[in-house]
Amino acid sequence: MKMTIIGCSGSFPGPGSPASCYLVTAFDGERTWRILLDLGSGALGVLQRYMDLEDIDAIFLSHLHPDHCMDICGLHVAVHWNPNGWNRDRITVWGPEATADRMATAYGLELDPGMHEDFDFNHWVPRQEVKLGPFTVSAVPVRHPVEEAYAIRVEATEPLQDGTTRTSVLAYSGDTDSCDGLVEAAHDADMFLCEAAFEEGRDDGIDGVHLTGKRAGEMATAAGAKRLLLTHIPVWTDVNTVVDEAKTTYDGGLAIAVSGVTYGVWSGDRLGEPKDRPAPRDPFRP
Repeated sequence: MKMTIIGCSGSFPGPGSPASCYLVTAFDGERTWRILLDLGSGALGVLQRYMDLEDIDAIFLSHLHPDHCMDICGLHVAVHWNPNGWNRDRITVWGPEATADRMATAYGLELDPGMHEDFDFNHWVPRQEVKLGPFTVSAVPVRHPVEEAYAIRVEATEPLQDGTTRTSVLAYSGDTDSCDGLVEAAHDADMFLCEAAFEEGRDDGIDGVHLTGKRAGEMATAAGAKRLLLTHIPVWTDVNTVVDEAKTTYDGGLAIAVSGVTYGVWSGDRLGEPKDRPAPRDPFRP
């Protein structure tokens, strides 16, 4: 499994990155599957540097704040109004129950048909697994001031060259403060993509909205996550401060998400690298 950071800026696009969007790919033995975790403000343009929009297999939304979902509106235009036609079925979208109506309202459409002609909208059932190609995806409720907010757990089972398979786990926090649901979603994850929008001391009076680096580290340690990748950092938050905070509570591999960087998410040792088996072959890469 591989993950490309399309957008990682917190709360709104920054000068170096769109808002939240992560392209996750895995090979099932026949083809590479491509899913998106969130599609926030500004992400759609950058996404096209890495893939054809018609190759999106599904979109999984953590919640309905614009910095995590609003470019669904732009994708609607790409699907609905392409003069050459859309040569795929409707794009599958998983998200909170209000997703279809919220997107229609944002674009000024009547709720019926809204965007249903272009997207197959499905709503999360907490902890219920969604199977798609090599992926098994589930959502766990977390603590953020919207009606539905979820952390997303992605498991990918891929074939190896020796005829066996390997399952790797990516956990994505969405937006949340500390909570048991986040630890559950990230349990034993090979990579934990976790927001850290707040700073200790500066944001102590705000509860139930975002994590600090310190609290993100605590969640990763409690979950036994093998690598921690901090994301959703707003332009006014110092990444060095966030990293220093996380180091006080987490001693595994630690980095900051950067738009345009691709990570391998392999089951293996503490650094997340395969121990003694080669990575699955991806026919779309040399």
